[in-house]
Amino acid sequence: MVLYTSPFPNSFLSVLHSFSWGLIFPCYWLADRLVASFVPTTYEKRQRADDPCYFHALCIIITTPIYLALLVASLPFALIGFLLWSPLQSARRPYIYSRLEDKNHANGATLLTEWKAAGNGKSFCFGSANVCLLPDSLARFNNVFNTQARAKEIGRRIRNGASRPQIKIYIDSPTNTSISAASFSSLVSPQGGDNSNRTVNAGIKRTTSMEYKGDNSGSNNSEDIREDKGGPGEPNEGEENTCIVRINGEDNGHMSDTETDTVNGQAHASGPAEPSLEGDTEISKTPNHKQKEGDSGSLDSYSASRESLVKVRVGDGTVDQSTVNNKLLYKASIMKKTSVRKKKHTDETFDHEISAFFPANLDFLCLQEVFDKRAAEKLKEQLHHYFEYIVYDVGVYSCHGCCSFKFVNSGLLFASRYPVMDAAYHCYPNGRGTDSLASKGALFLKVQVGSTPQDQRIVGYISCTHLQAIAGDTTVRCEQLDMLQDWLSEFRKSTSSSSTANPEELVAFDVICGDLNFDNCSSEDKLEQQHSLFTHYKDPCRIGPGEDKPWAIGTLLDPEGLYDEEVCTPDNLQKVLESEEGRKGYLVYPTSKNHSSSQKGRKASLKGNGRRIDYMLYTEEGLYLEWKVEVEEFSFITQLAGLTDHLPVAMRLMVSTGEDDP
Repeated sequence: MVLYTSPFPNSFLSVLHSFSWGLIFPCYWLADRLVASFVPTTYEKRQRADDPCYFHALCIIITTPIYLALLVASLPFALIGFLLWSPLQSARRPYIYSRLEDKNHANGATLLTEWKAAGNGKSFCFGSANVCLLPDSLARFNNVFNTQARAKEIGRRIRNGASRPQIKIYIDSPTNTSISAASFSSLVSPQGGDNSNRTVNAGIKRTTSMEYKGDNSGSNNSEDIREDKGGPGEPNEGEENTCIVRINGEDNGHMSDTETDTVNGQAHASGPAEPSLEGDTEISKTPNHKQKEGDSGSLDSYSASRESLVKVRVGDGTVDQSTVNNKLLYKASIMKKTSVRKKKHTDETFDHEISAFFPANLDFLCLQEVFDKRAAEKLKEQLHHYFEYIVYDVGVYSCHGCCSFKFVNSGLLFASRYPVMDAAYHCYPNGRGTDSLASKGALFLKVQVGSTPQDQRIVGYISCTHLQAIAGDTTVRCEQLDMLQDWLSEFRKSTSSSSTANPEELVAFDVICGDLNFDNCSSEDKLEQQHSLFTHYKDPCRIGPGEDKPWAIGTLLDPEGLYDEEVCTPDNLQKVLESEEGRKGYLVYPTSKNHSSSQKGRKASLKGNGRRIDYMLYTEEGLYLEWKVEVEEFSFITQLAGLTDHLPVAMRLMVSTGEDDP
């Protein structure tokens, strides 16, 4: 299958399309600004609180006639442009595939080495988020604004979170599994070959916030004890350099001032003598108020603070990779034996957390509601600093291939660190109401993640979708889920390879990501909850129809509270969502026949921890039989606090080959 790198088959049609859109754009922009001026967000209302009450009204009185006059003047040109633009859509391709040619541009990404399916296996990390990049006037109905600036900032935060260093932190305490008495002043990645990875054994007092000082700041957070998935022997091929910080259980995590000082520069071993890695992990103090570009609630800030258990990755040094990994795995195995694993839900087989950052080494990203084309370009530019392959501007326009006129595309965007082999898009033909104006559908992708020593390709399948949003349209969503399964089955058959010249491919994973617009606890969504999709694909957050796992939380934020001080930064939102009362105040809860979701006082009687409408599903059907796929981690992410009304989710899958299993 040929991947489309341009929206039209020849340059003449591209130029004609650009000309027609140039005639339409002034009218579109003026209409957007006119409507936006009458729909202020709560953030803007608070900013204007100190202004005289008549000031805003005076601005509207002055600007509205100007906008209207310019709008009327631009209408004839827009009509001519529309008459050219609409028929051109029949020749438009359903997506644009962008591959980063200049590898130096991706300065935040670690270069990937091809997986050869040797060793214990490899982990793959998937992320999904609804980013609400609508035209500004429409986005304001969700209480978000400034779509162009948000697009750039969303891309920046995602790639900063994904490309940050990682440090794994363990708690070695049978009594104190929380880190409420422990925190960090800050973390600094090792610089140069002399500062490689080192294990730190220390109890650490909570003092100030944590900030990674480097090109990309970030941290992952968890209140649970982290247990390394690896074991003795060869390292997993998906592992990156990792610094392990171990927190002793002595004195309930408290330590003397002298011991606290040692954390800022050197690592002091405690307990029995154990082999440690060469070099130091530098931990230095940085003022909590100091802001950097990228990760706080401000559009110009990178600051990232967290006062609970964290897991961050260490950037690549100049040390030998295999030596580092071997030592790390040996160290991790010792920690596994000495640590007491105490999770809130001991029957869970994988780690789960509410994290202030996107997972380090994020491999695949599925986004929804990237409707605005200018915003999509800005977002793509930022994501290309980390992801080499991006599929964007997905969908159809006008009446081409659909039953009704489509004003905007599907809003789907896919980014990958692995090359895309095939892609296909299908538009749902049964959209209703305002949803019928967008070409909502499903994007199917086949990626190559490695090859075997026998030159068989190792591939994976990823599907990204966005279903009907209008409440009560359960039959529409169920029909769309039926079509999703049929299209995916057809895509897998049409893209599979089994000829003699082309050795049979080994399928490592099959994942579905997207905003499905129903939750697993609402009584009104029972039809979707019982759909056959959930018999073929597993939901890591779900026990069964109508019941989520206790740790699963909602992904739909209450728009009215997006800019409250308690939740306007990733760190604050994370801490709020970790408490039941905080979730009740800032998440939209499942509806029932007897209770209204808008009545916050009644939320306590409703099931679940909020409306979880953003899903990540995986299957074990149709994969290579000799391999095993299991969830390693699942995260609810707060890094886009203040930028969208959804919580992103992330899932890390471990593909175990069993090559070196004892």
